[in-house]
Amino acid sequence: MDLYRSFEALARDQTEGVDYIIIARQASSAIAIIAPHAGGIEPGTGDIADAIAADRYCFGAFKGIKETGNADLHIGSDRFDEPILSSMAGDAHVVVTIHGCCGETEQVYVGGRHEDLKQRFVHALKKAGFHAEESLRPGLKGKSRGNLCNRCRTGRGVQIEISKGLREHMVEGLGRRLIRKKTAVFYRFVHVIQAVLDDEAASFSSKAGMTSSVSRSLCPNPEQAPIIGPDAVSC
Repeated sequence: MDLYRSFEALARDQTEGVDYIIIARQASSAIAIIAPHAGGIEPGTGDIADAIAADRYCFGAFKGIKETGNADLHIGSDRFDEPILSSMAGDAHVVVTIHGCCGETEQVYVGGRHEDLKQRFVHALKKAGFHAEESLRPGLKGKSRGNLCNRCRTGRGVQIEISKGLREHMVEGLGRRLIRKKTAVFYRFVHVIQAVLDDEAASFSSKAGMTSSVSRSLCPNPEQAPIIGPDAVSC
């Protein structure tokens, strides 16, 4: 069970810039890639989301930077209400959230309410050699209308859960207090997701981009953010 059930409650106890940072990078796109449990909360997810977004899509991350105890910063996707990233999600036509789940097997679980995009992700990932499937696990389905991925304008987004086992093969030294090296598996995963999203973006009749004036980044390059210790989170 989460320690905090809202960002307001979290912010009363935790200090921005000391315990967590919020990253928001805008782009001329109707797609947003968000990692709401980045940094030491679900290690590697912020790096993956940032690489997918690149300069193509809007990128947001809530990143735990505590020495230990980053799991305390986890707010479930149905209750995640940090204002900046919530606004980014609401302005987008499609939101893809990147999460980390437990498990030593190399697995990707794809959930959310955007059925077509979800199936295209699963198909493309399988074709590229990843073990991917639609998420049927309780808590990982991403079907709730209140889930962050579904709070976009269309009400249909995608939630991608990446097992710890796979993330360890994507990022060498996952969770260590060192600069971490991205592997060929990391870039293969990123390119697969980008290719599917590029097709999705091409299907939009208008690419007016995000309308929000929100533009904030305490750490413009996530690689410059503190690297979190191995006991930050169990998975």
